[in-house]
Amino acid sequence: EIMNLLKGRGFIREQLVVQGRRAWLRPSSSVPLTADRYSITRGSYAEVTQLDRDVFQSIVGSRMITSPSEVEPYNVDWLRNYRGQSKTVLKPRSTEEVSAILKHCSKQRIAVVPQGGNTGLVGGSTPVFDEVVLSLSLMNSIIALHETSGVLVCEAGCVLETLSHYAAERGFVLPLDLGAKGSCQIGGNASTNAGGIRLLRYGSLHGNTLGLEAVLPDGTVLDCLSTLKKDNTGYDLKQLFIGAEGTLGIITKVALLVHPKPQSVNVALVGCETFDQVLKLYNSARSMLSEVLSAVEFFDANSMELVQKHLRHRNPIPNSNFYVVVETSGSNTQHDEEKLSRFLDCILSEGTVSNGTVATDSSKVSSIWALREGVTEALLREGVVYKYDVTLPLNKFYCLVEEVRERCGQVARKTTGHGHIGDGNLHLNVVAQAHSQELQDLLEPFIFDWTAKVKGSISAEHGLGLQKTKYILHSKSAEAVHMMRKIKHLFDPQGIMNPYKTLPPPV
Repeated sequence: EIMNLLKGRGFIREQLVVQGRRAWLRPSSSVPLTADRYSITRGSYAEVTQLDRDVFQSIVGSRMITSPSEVEPYNVDWLRNYRGQSKTVLKPRSTEEVSAILKHCSKQRIAVVPQGGNTGLVGGSTPVFDEVVLSLSLMNSIIALHETSGVLVCEAGCVLETLSHYAAERGFVLPLDLGAKGSCQIGGNASTNAGGIRLLRYGSLHGNTLGLEAVLPDGTVLDCLSTLKKDNTGYDLKQLFIGAEGTLGIITKVALLVHPKPQSVNVALVGCETFDQVLKLYNSARSMLSEVLSAVEFFDANSMELVQKHLRHRNPIPNSNFYVVVETSGSNTQHDEEKLSRFLDCILSEGTVSNGTVATDSSKVSSIWALREGVTEALLREGVVYKYDVTLPLNKFYCLVEEVRERCGQVARKTTGHGHIGDGNLHLNVVAQAHSQELQDLLEPFIFDWTAKVKGSISAEHGLGLQKTKYILHSKSAEAVHMMRKIKHLFDPQGIMNPYKTLPPPV
């Protein structure tokens, strides 16, 4: 009955499963075309003909999609901010098929967009015009887990959560944990150098990726799939593909370090009145918890309000301006619990926090993490979300949220901040009723200018994609961008790999 009422009022919407729940999203047909929204001119690429489709079909058979209704989900990102115009989706099952596809596309100068779980936030995984979408979702085999050395080898289409479960069953934990783990794929994670909540403990994918296999734009298979922890022979080519967002080639296999699964995990949720107290808490956590500290995550009162409003999660410590999740992971339960207890006693007695709660059993740990990880879904339910992922000096971390909130005023419905205190990564979110050019102009380039002014980075873990290409000089020197162009031309002289992304067009 509710659905019929909504439909009658023109409010019927598509649904998206986020972390096992449903979030309401506007229909893809209402999303403006990316090419129009960003005033992009199509490159001089060939259009896909029936002869091309015959070649593709000879490679992948029935795993070519051309039906408009079936292609449409690959054209639109999960936040409904970007919409391309592709008419062809290919779903290879092997490196050999990827190689054959790219060899043909290179010969015919057909543009290609690699796509994993399509969970990106900056338009990097969706087409702009009629590029061929090459989906890695069927390349999802786990090849090996070397338990003695702690190395997992798998294909690029493996879903992160599937890998996490596989590793956990064998006593290991992945170095990467994201809110989108149920959908994102490890190839896309590597291509964007995704970060997440475990970066404080285990470091980035640049350090945890031992090897990878990639297919170059001309179809050449580049085998750098080493499982060695030390290999100092020449240039470390795999690093070029980590964070390149599919502009140099397509990652098809990954060799990833996995770490012993902690025997003891404890989580505390504490409330602070000021952001200076959040920073003081972080400094105390580093010094007092040191070797067992595995995560320090924060979210503000606006974020908590939306999580309670839309997801009905219970807030065990209400009426705080800032919330911080502190996680410890170790091998000795008694030692870790005592250490966390001393830390909490210290920050409470010093007045650093106003309230707090601790969880040691898995269900309570999950309920605390659900508050932090539910922020993204809660924002989606509130309205259209403008999302910004930046790295800032910690003394300037929350200042940006406050300035954007004041700048947008009533044009925005809600402005929130959350993120990874341990690595300086702020997720700034501005929610509105609908897309608005007025709001867009208030946000950009102001946010990028502000970030550059304080010597931050305009992209912490989501990449540049389409959204930030023209702002790359806010974080990189002209000389560095010039060298990137030379690398791009060396690997992809025709520019067919994920065009319009990462690097701005030459002036």
